[in-house]
Amino acid sequence: MYSLLDTIDTPEALRALSREQLPQLARELREFLVESVSKTGGHLSSNLGTVELTIALHTVFNTPEDRLVWDVGHQTYVHKILTGRRAAMSGLRMEGGIAGFPKREESPYDTFGTGHSSTSISAALGMAVAAQLSGSARRSVAIIGDGAMTGGMAFEALNNAGAMNANLLVILNDNDMSISRPVGALNNYLAKLMSGRFYAAMRRGSEKVLKGMPPVLEFAKRAEEHVKGMVIPGTMFEEFGFNYIGPIDGHDLNALIDTLSNIRQLEGPQFLHVVTQKGKGYTLAEEDCLLYHGVSKFDRTNGIVPKPSGNPSYTQVFGQWLCDIAAEDARVVGITPAMCEGSGMGEFAEKYPQRYFDVGIAEQHALTFAAGLACDGYKPVVAIYSTFLQRAYDQLIHDIAIQKLPVILAIDRGGLVGADGATHAGSFDLSFLRCIPNMTVMAPSDENECRQMLYTAMTLDTPTAVRYPRGVGPGVAVCNEMQALPVGKAEVRREGVRVAILAFGSMLAPALIAGEQLDATVVNMRFVKPLDAELLHRMASAHELVVTVEENTVQGGAGSAVAECLAEAGIAVNLLHLGLPDRFIDQGDPVKMLADCGLDSAGIIVAINKLTK
Repeated sequence: MYSLLDTIDTPEALRALSREQLPQLARELREFLVESVSKTGGHLSSNLGTVELTIALHTVFNTPEDRLVWDVGHQTYVHKILTGRRAAMSGLRMEGGIAGFPKREESPYDTFGTGHSSTSISAALGMAVAAQLSGSARRSVAIIGDGAMTGGMAFEALNNAGAMNANLLVILNDNDMSISRPVGALNNYLAKLMSGRFYAAMRRGSEKVLKGMPPVLEFAKRAEEHVKGMVIPGTMFEEFGFNYIGPIDGHDLNALIDTLSNIRQLEGPQFLHVVTQKGKGYTLAEEDCLLYHGVSKFDRTNGIVPKPSGNPSYTQVFGQWLCDIAAEDARVVGITPAMCEGSGMGEFAEKYPQRYFDVGIAEQHALTFAAGLACDGYKPVVAIYSTFLQRAYDQLIHDIAIQKLPVILAIDRGGLVGADGATHAGSFDLSFLRCIPNMTVMAPSDENECRQMLYTAMTLDTPTAVRYPRGVGPGVAVCNEMQALPVGKAEVRREGVRVAILAFGSMLAPALIAGEQLDATVVNMRFVKPLDAELLHRMASAHELVVTVEENTVQGGAGSAVAECLAEAGIAVNLLHLGLPDRFIDQGDPVKMLADCGLDSAGIIVAINKLTK
């Protein structure tokens, strides 16, 4: 079935193939990708679109000596397959298996670990400068998608790279399918021509000849720019100091290999614009590349079949609330940094297009943009993953919290996230949010509480965060009526003796099970900031042991806040803090991951029994 692919375990073996064999290899790779990802889940559309590009890169460049730096990593499955990890694809994104993103510990071919976007140019530039400093001839290549190019960090790196004159190649993988075949054929020819030594030599020679005639030289430069500008949209990148080449058909192996081979001989910063098609080669993914971007296991013949509706996820609860509150209050606007579907904003975007803002992969801008809206009387709701909020921490403090602006942060993926692993886990938000003055921080324990907390945030005139986990809740019915919760007030869910378990957010469900078995008091804390100090004092005075449980790192988290509150009141009590350990947690099954951290009911019981028996 994979007669050619079965012989390729290293890029060296790939480079031994003839040019005529490569189209067959591309077909087999696509077949293998669909077969493999349908069994494991993962990112499909983006990887199907980068088959030829990956083959060409490993054919032309001497990897791993030459550095390939992939942005985000959604498109690196073919790279993994060609670098000795084809058999390991059966364990993709599973516990003990290979990661869904580049990971330095996994392979010398993964030169830079990633999971967030817009980092590749900075990292590749660092490697290019390192080669320059050490006198090495190795090359550095950054492969970045058009989505990741919306991130400000990418432009910071471009600005810096153009001034350094290092041997850096930036490849823009543009998969918006904007170039038709006739235009693509012409541009393939132009790209090959402009990347060739003749063009580069001619350009240098012309500059030398015309150096003594500044007006003529300036006219020649402008003429060249205008001629190139008629056929390529590269003026902006030329202004950054790059030699722009393209657009080129990213599925034409001959054009890719010829162009990359020419570019490899050029000095200084080069920018290659490659156009690819997401989902290429698998009809269902071509027709709906968004649906097949990130997939669970599916039947490759029938494709993705919608699952019967069960309990709503927290993301869906948020999306419905946003639509409902927007219908009541014209001041409500929704903001997302390129995560419309992931954050549950699809329906809102359709119903209220004038009040929906996707700012691209630009988390810093998203928060300051929200701050500007809040200054002029609007109620911005920023839907953002916990891990991506980390990128906008400075803006949260300086632009929102200091000015006490009423921006609502709907923080999705709080806690562990399963198959996406450490780069996407929301392990630190309670720690970094609670130390910011003027912030109100809430953590719902179920679906209905999530809705009511979001409404509570609307009633406040200060920055507010509602932090909820990935996936579905415990199955509590969501009440359509919205009612604000008393700020900073917890609720006792079970009265017991000796031990008080203070549960934050998603940890209430296992805490209640543990409480039943231990006959312990269980409190749904609801608020991380402000804490219910009065109730904490009462719990500490009436129990021998106070246990805090949170799906957040223990260091500086909600449990630490409880300890600080009791210490400030001069109350001494035995404390046990349960939460995520002081290490990054790799991918795996979410239920097992929590159990391994001692955050299921059994783990809570074991930890408490160690101190009470």
